[in-house]
Amino acid sequence: MNRYETVFILTPVLSDDQVKEAVKKFEGFLKENGANIVHQEHWGLKKLAYPIQKKTTGFYHLLEFEAPGDLLSTFEVEFKRDERVLRFLTVKMDKDHIAFAEKQRNKKAEAKA
Repeated sequence: MNRYETVFILTPVLSDDQVKEAVKKFEGFLKENGANIVHQEHWGLKKLAYPIQKKTTGFYHLLEFEAPGDLLSTFEVEFKRDERVLRFLTVKMDKDHIAFAEKQRNKKAEAKA
């Protein structure tokens, strides 16, 4: 099992409930196919660097998960089929990337406490 990090941008015309439903759809797909979700963050509505489909903002969401490598191609097909997704990027995390991500999460947790 490899660890991956996926950031996807949803269209800004969605309501909060529709955004949550879209995120649950992708989480459910991962869980159904044997992946383990390690961490997720909802970054909210952010301005895009450049317009995509004539939209200048989008809802950003990060999913960090462990999954077999052959699952990625079908997972990305799910993103491509969904009209609500403007863009997505999946990156395989190496040991340094994993350590950095956990360190950042611990810093955020300490700052909140």
